[in-house]
Amino acid sequence: MRVRRLPFLLICAVSLSGQTPARLRVDATDIARRIERVELTLPVRPGPMTVLYPQWIPGDHSPTGPVINQVGLHFSANGQTIPWRRNAVNMFAVDVTVPAGAASLEAAFDFLMPSENDNLAAGAGATTELAVLNWNQLVVYPQGADTDKIFYQATLRLPSSWHYGTALPVRKDAAGEVEFEPVSLTTLIDSPVLMGAHYHAFDLGTVDGLPHFLNAAADSEHAVEAGPEVIGHYRSLVKEASALFGSHHYRDYHFLFALSDHITHYGLEHHESSDNRDAEGSLVDNDARVVSAPLLPHEFVHSWNGKYRRPRGLLTDSQDGGYGTPMQGNLLWVYEGLTDYLGEALTARSGLWTPEEYRESLADTAAEMDYRYGRRWRPLEDTAVAAQILYDSPIDYQNIRRSTDFYPEGKLVWLEVDTTIRRLSHGTKSIDDFCRAFYGGPSGAPALKPYDLEELVAALNAIQPYDWAGFFHRLVDDITTRAPLEGIEQAGWKLTYDATRSDYWKAVETEHKYMDLTYSIGLKVREEDGMILDVRWDGPAQRAGIAPAVRLIAVNGRQFTPAVLREAVAQTASATKTIELLVKSGEYYETHRLEYGGGEKYPHLTRTEGTEDLLGKIIAAKAK
Repeated sequence: MRVRRLPFLLICAVSLSGQTPARLRVDATDIARRIERVELTLPVRPGPMTVLYPQWIPGDHSPTGPVINQVGLHFSANGQTIPWRRNAVNMFAVDVTVPAGAASLEAAFDFLMPSENDNLAAGAGATTELAVLNWNQLVVYPQGADTDKIFYQATLRLPSSWHYGTALPVRKDAAGEVEFEPVSLTTLIDSPVLMGAHYHAFDLGTVDGLPHFLNAAADSEHAVEAGPEVIGHYRSLVKEASALFGSHHYRDYHFLFALSDHITHYGLEHHESSDNRDAEGSLVDNDARVVSAPLLPHEFVHSWNGKYRRPRGLLTDSQDGGYGTPMQGNLLWVYEGLTDYLGEALTARSGLWTPEEYRESLADTAAEMDYRYGRRWRPLEDTAVAAQILYDSPIDYQNIRRSTDFYPEGKLVWLEVDTTIRRLSHGTKSIDDFCRAFYGGPSGAPALKPYDLEELVAALNAIQPYDWAGFFHRLVDDITTRAPLEGIEQAGWKLTYDATRSDYWKAVETEHKYMDLTYSIGLKVREEDGMILDVRWDGPAQRAGIAPAVRLIAVNGRQFTPAVLREAVAQTASATKTIELLVKSGEYYETHRLEYGGGEKYPHLTRTEGTEDLLGKIIAAKAK
């Protein structure tokens, strides 16, 4: 399942270019200590040259190349050490001079895998039992080179008895060493490798002649023993995505799923695979499975929306500095927001979520965005433009700061697009028609077809005429004090609150180990130690003087436990009461008294009588 035929066009590209591929050798046998050793031979010409480390990685939307973890850098040619000097402005560039008579430059360094405490795409990706290898962390390349036209021949040494999964074509696999076929630097960086001691490759079936696989590696053997029902849902996901888009822009597809509680949890899209990382129990534990369910569908949608069709501002220009080209994220509410909408619809269509779980998740998103105090000063578009700094924004005061809201609020925008198309067309058209027209096209190998907002608007008008430019300007560019809830209402539902936590809400709290009282007293509290993770801006707790990053010690004179706090809030259901909270800030204790009435409040979607249930139609299975 790991070896596939090298496409004819790729063979021609290598042989006709006349270029000797760079030789990349990665030794991952010391991955338990988070060390990968790299040796690289670059074909060069004598004279001064600048060597670059990848900085802007497609899908990260920010300059996340972890050059700080590149250590022991050494260059040589013809057996002689060559001195290097880092550029004083660009930390990702070093200058060397290749001596006369040298045809190649040898580079060597170690890459230190980030620890468990690091964040986001440059975060932890290895334990003693598994690892995710991202090639952008393990290469350098000549400045000015076209990354589509320079080729790398990679070899990887695995830890003993480990197995691996990747979409990268394999030439030879023997004795714990894998030799890959030469590919362009663009393709290499687009093809991560998942490896581990506890590994299973699930065949998800062939759709339209193309094979699909779920490659799972975990910290325990039990965690990769997914049952037939769960795997059946992922097989349905492949079919539902095919029904949605009508074509494919990959030769086969690998869902790479790293299952661990000790790595950074996120997903990163690629043309022919996706790098997915979540809790160890995501395939076998119900709460973890429910919470992680949208991850793989989201990254799968990106093969169409993000990899095949990509906003021009997010292109990494292969001919102009390669991965040093800054990205412009103003259309991330399409790239990520629409992917969030489609990914969650596919989660429900495939059975990974029940209809109720889909609705409760949507209610959670709607409430979170509707209570976003920061929307009073920061429009949605600015969360996209500022993505490169917002990805690293802290969780505290997020309600006033706003974070990468182009994901969740973008989802609400696109639900409104979908329901508007359905309403105006009297049910004859939907966003599915737009997806087949805009993201479809001829099936084939990975390709890139960029677009801008004008082209997107024209494509929507071709499906259903409307003032889409004005629509997006109103919801994306303007300051809006309320979240875009029209899509939910047009779908026959409304956002409501009551004192009952849904099973979905409970699963989220269980997996994240916090209690979320955002919509009542305005606190999110870590259960194990009472740490206040965030405070709703202008909510009861914030008005009482409570700030994030302090520890809750006691509630109404009694030692804090989640049950004690929840009971204190519940007792305000019939009348406003004073809740006394003792908190510890640094070395000091403070008592805060907040006035609150209304009891516990959790969001739900409630049917509007006399309306059509469009949500039911949106998430109904479409594959035959």
